[in-house]
Amino acid sequence: MDKIFLRGMTFAAAHGVLPHEHGVRQRFIVDAELLLDLHGAGVHDNLAETVNYAEVYEIVRKTIEGETKKLIESLAEDIAGRVLAAFSTIQSIRITVHKPAAPIPGIFSDVGVSITREREEP
Repeated sequence: MDKIFLRGMTFAAAHGVLPHEHGVRQRFIVDAELLLDLHGAGVHDNLAETVNYAEVYEIVRKTIEGETKKLIESLAEDIAGRVLAAFSTIQSIRITVHKPAAPIPGIFSDVGVSITREREEP
């Protein structure tokens, strides 16, 4: 299976479990890996046989900047579901949501979740 990836998509949004996080925008970084067959796109040089990266980016942006969530796990699920729904050619998706400024009393470089979801067979 072939892979398309978008790494380091960075947005400001107000997500978190703690009440004060809902009023403060902080940085969230998203990585997406899409598994699909890219042979046709490569042979025919045809956008219709692949996934438009700009459209994936917009789905991620609208999800992150949209409804406030408590958990980054929920953000990852929403992104994965929306991207899979938008592109029938994607067989599997891995979404990683980073929250580098998570309210943890300690020194760390990053906090995040990574999920993998596969297209359900009809």
